[in-house]
Amino acid sequence: MSTAMRLAAAFILFCVAVFGDRPPKLARDLQSVDPNRDVDVIIQFKQSLSDKMNGKVSGRGGSVRAQFNRMRAGLYRLKGRELKALSDDDDVVHISPDRRLKGALDHAKATLNASTAYSSGYDGTGVGVAVLDSGVNSSQDFYQKNSTKSRIVYSESFTAEGVTDGYGHGVHVAGIIGGNGNISNNYNSSHFYGIALNANIINLKVLDSNGVGTDSQAIAAIQRAIDLKATYNIRVMNLSFGRPVYESYTVDPLCQAVEAAWQAGIVVVVAAGNEGRNDSQGTDGYGTITAPGNDPYVITVGATNMKGSSSRSDDVLTSYSSKGPTVIDHIVKPDVVAPGNRVGSLRAAGSTLDSNYPDNRVCLSWSSSSCAYFRLSGTSMAAPMVSGTVALMLQKDPSLTPDTVKARLMKTATKAFPSYTVVTDAVTGQTYVVEYNTFTVGSGYVDTWAALNSSDVATGSTQSPAALYNTATHQVSLVNGLGVIWGSGVIWGNGLIWGSAVDDYGVIWGSGIIWGSGGSVSGTGLIWGSGLIWGSDSPAVESRSVAGGGEN
Repeated sequence: MSTAMRLAAAFILFCVAVFGDRPPKLARDLQSVDPNRDVDVIIQFKQSLSDKMNGKVSGRGGSVRAQFNRMRAGLYRLKGRELKALSDDDDVVHISPDRRLKGALDHAKATLNASTAYSSGYDGTGVGVAVLDSGVNSSQDFYQKNSTKSRIVYSESFTAEGVTDGYGHGVHVAGIIGGNGNISNNYNSSHFYGIALNANIINLKVLDSNGVGTDSQAIAAIQRAIDLKATYNIRVMNLSFGRPVYESYTVDPLCQAVEAAWQAGIVVVVAAGNEGRNDSQGTDGYGTITAPGNDPYVITVGATNMKGSSSRSDDVLTSYSSKGPTVIDHIVKPDVVAPGNRVGSLRAAGSTLDSNYPDNRVCLSWSSSSCAYFRLSGTSMAAPMVSGTVALMLQKDPSLTPDTVKARLMKTATKAFPSYTVVTDAVTGQTYVVEYNTFTVGSGYVDTWAALNSSDVATGSTQSPAALYNTATHQVSLVNGLGVIWGSGVIWGNGLIWGSAVDDYGVIWGSGIIWGSGGSVSGTGLIWGSGLIWGSDSPAVESRSVAGGGEN
């Protein structure tokens, strides 16, 4: 048995010892809170919200700040000294703090094979995409086809600011999803089109002008999107933000909120995070997927670099794209990867990112008035590529369920990758070795046209599997949400989703790919030998947008 495998077994046992069979009802980052301090917490109950449930908090001197009826949860403020006793109440499922969130197309359409979809008449018409971000500004690029009427059909801010984008992130994300390139059509140069050129945008602002929000703001926006689903045909939700993973997705309120949207028939697409370079925990960036991308239901997206061309053949994985498995639950993430490096999309003039990174402006002529576009890098840019693709799929076949959409995207994703590549940071000049395996590229590189032409139907849940180490056989298998080995004939069948990375029995193979004896990751315990990945008290690192130069 290799050193890595021994460490794997030790840390799995460590997880059980630290976390037990059930997560604690009081989140670990609340257990040492100042007893005299007023704390904003999200409390999940076993029963639907009612005066009785709210009374359990008010009876301890607390107040109700917001109610999330679809989750049987609410946002409350009360003294820290009341939390432990409240967590002992039989009706309370979990108590967690109101945590902070941060925000994590010239060649892109051709790289994704989306140009063929557009020429075949698929442009997202009639599909509503909820963009939970820092706001979306009005723009000619959001006009309806052959009209000056805006496709931003609804706007609401869940922050203390207005609905427009003071940070410069949300309008860029929305442009990737559904910008139609109207402004760039006025110039004989690059054209900046999104993926679903005529999809409707539902602007739900959850990040302020500093790119910061909270769990409760995001949860309220998710609940609003569910409420408005029928009104605006909201079928897709894009979350290009994240935060550290503090607890199992089964009790994390943000994860439970995105699951509610998924169950309501909304495909939820989430950025994986931008911490693939982070070795602060000795994991070589593994175990850095951020919440809610750690939830097995959602589609979690990592980032590739298009290398400035329209061909897929030279594309590589970015070094900053966060890697799985997820902290605590060991869910295999990301699910897919898509272009995310130095992506051109709409600019929010005067916003925080625009002011801090003026060199990222894209000007289509010598006139400053032509600088309507902006380049950003990160998995925040990769996620909307997939959201736009999903809008096209749902335009073609509105009957698709979120599970079938996810299955088709993963099954048809390109799985031809090298063993590793070497990439260079465009600003620092530092080089990074990027390995390609199940925890870095998931099921592969999204292919829009292939996904549109798939006829597969998911008959069960397409929850991303968990990685399970078998102490008897010393093998690591993929296990679905029902505890069934992910292999031949199980849900999606015989390795079709994961390709050659998984055998017929759901066992991850290739001794030098992930933990064997042949690769630079192997033999060091980076995957299975880390307390961070297998459930230490240290949370995963925080997701950040890569707003600077990106990678060469």
